[in-house]
Amino acid sequence: MSKLFAFSGSDDFCPGGSIYPNRKESSLFFYPNQDVYFPPCKRCRVSSPFVFAGGKFEQKKPSIEILPDECLFEIFRRLPGGQERSTCACVSKRWLTLVSNIRRDEIDDNKTTQASDLEYESTDKKGGVSSEDVDSDVEGDGYLSRSLDGKKATDVRLASIAVGTASRGGLGKLFIRGSKSRYGVTTVGLRAISRGCPSLRVFSLWNLSSVGDEGLCEIANGCHQLEKLDLCHCPSITDKSLLAVAKGCTNLTDLTIEGCANIGNEGLQAIARSCPNLKYVSIKDCPLVGDQGVASLLSSASYSLTKVKLQALSITDVSLAVIGHYGKAVTDLSLTSLPNVSEKGFWVMGNGHGLQKLKSFTVTSCRGATDLGLEAVGKGCPNLKQLCLSKCPFLSDKGLSSLAKAASSLECLQLEECHRITQFGFFCSLINCGAKLKVISFANCLGIKDLNSGLPPLSPCESLRSLSIHNCPGFGDASLFALGKLCPHLQHVELCGLHGITDAGVLPLLESCEAGLLKVNLSGCVNLSDKVVQTISNLHGWTLELLNLNGCKISDASLVAIGENCQLLTDLDISKCTITDSGIAALAHFNPINLQILSVSGCSMVSDKSLPSLGKLGETLLGLNLQQCKAISSRAVELLTEQLWRSSGMICYYFLSLKMGVGFFMAEFP
Repeated sequence: MSKLFAFSGSDDFCPGGSIYPNRKESSLFFYPNQDVYFPPCKRCRVSSPFVFAGGKFEQKKPSIEILPDECLFEIFRRLPGGQERSTCACVSKRWLTLVSNIRRDEIDDNKTTQASDLEYESTDKKGGVSSEDVDSDVEGDGYLSRSLDGKKATDVRLASIAVGTASRGGLGKLFIRGSKSRYGVTTVGLRAISRGCPSLRVFSLWNLSSVGDEGLCEIANGCHQLEKLDLCHCPSITDKSLLAVAKGCTNLTDLTIEGCANIGNEGLQAIARSCPNLKYVSIKDCPLVGDQGVASLLSSASYSLTKVKLQALSITDVSLAVIGHYGKAVTDLSLTSLPNVSEKGFWVMGNGHGLQKLKSFTVTSCRGATDLGLEAVGKGCPNLKQLCLSKCPFLSDKGLSSLAKAASSLECLQLEECHRITQFGFFCSLINCGAKLKVISFANCLGIKDLNSGLPPLSPCESLRSLSIHNCPGFGDASLFALGKLCPHLQHVELCGLHGITDAGVLPLLESCEAGLLKVNLSGCVNLSDKVVQTISNLHGWTLELLNLNGCKISDASLVAIGENCQLLTDLDISKCTITDSGIAALAHFNPINLQILSVSGCSMVSDKSLPSLGKLGETLLGLNLQQCKAISSRAVELLTEQLWRSSGMICYYFLSLKMGVGFFMAEFP
């Protein structure tokens, strides 16, 4: 030390003089055999120096980047925990790619790591441990869910998900909806998922033309716990992918295939052979799928398959015969747009005696759904509870009546665009369905005409609770009068778009409902007046929860009646009605404390004067719709928003449209 302090040499760092003419340049430093320059920067992840060589500056590669991928891979797989690997993956895309390609079984010294994790967890329990630390110690359960949509669906994000979820409980569900972005999902991203997420149970691909057999095969080879597979509009996926899924994912229970033009019978047959636990199958718009594929699925999973949906396929009567014979566990069956299925197919399916457990049956746009075929289905399905028939052009009153009589357990009957059904078929189905029918719904059935004469004495339908008639222009007052006598225990009434009904038809129906109505929807019934609303309020105000009067000829008197009698009302729609500021004030005066949704859209006589009343109502509202109220100014909307914000302390979201006239939509959430 004495020698050090006694140093008497020269103080010059470079005895020969500086190599730089300007010594004040503090950013220049001397290194042996080279000149190095560190440029100033605000934030930089890697402080790579720039080397002055050959008369120009060249960036010097950091020493860690010199290591080959093999060495980095060995380093990463020896890291003690998933959190450390996640940290390394954040350095660069190269490191992310390497870390995401590490399989779970390639992580070194796994037993030692688990033992140390358990010891660390028990130690922290004594002194307190954060939730983040607990999550990092749990791996492989597969309770996390991730979804990538549009431009976010890229390989880099998939690699990040594979690395990040591994130390946070494991990925259980993954949904990918593609886009036309050039940086879409490819085999590289799916390979990262297959290697880092072996706990994946639910996997969905939508609109991904860039994903082919190689990517899905990676998932099948690495995710053996897969239970639900959803492939929609993936044209590059063929039977080869399903062969790999059948081999690697024998626990598959749900299979959905839609718009995959290159998937055919071979892939479905492989699934049928290797996946005995299949419970749900939905196949739509796959031109290569025929009777062989569908028959294989139904026959091999006869005692496990519960839900079947077939749409826009080239199958024939053979498939329906197989369903009728082997569908011993099927509870839900949906057949849509099957042009090659005839009446014979429905008849054979009904007489196959295999659909004993069928509870829900939906038929849409099938020419084979005739009177004879559907009657056979009704007889062959003794436990059928819900029947939905849409666009069945060959179904007549006779067939509907026979079907209703055969299906003695039916609870819900829905018909849409069945134009051969008349008023006779409607009332016959209502009477013949038995004592269990609770819901009946007719929509867009143009064949229904109003009764010209009264019906003979009929026994009432005591079980019916819900009546819905939508856009059936022939439905009139005489039909409603008859319904009032047949259905005394209605709780839900929907009469929408019926221009032919008036107060004379609706009032008897309302007066006959003994139990008290809960929901009433009269939207689009332009000939109804205040008298109907007053009757509803007086007779059913003590039970009414929803009232839709959109487009009815009601005035402020209706709002007075509603405010006086309907204290349980939560949803009120008075859009396109002739109400004024006085009506809004009257409604606010009665202070309906349960009202949560109020729609006054298109009420041209509601103006800025209603601002105080709307502010008072807004103390309990969750939603307020003032769109197309042209007499309300933009300034009033702003003031109302501010008032509700201050008074309720809730978050307000509003929609203001100046193109369509001043409008306002607000939702408040506590």
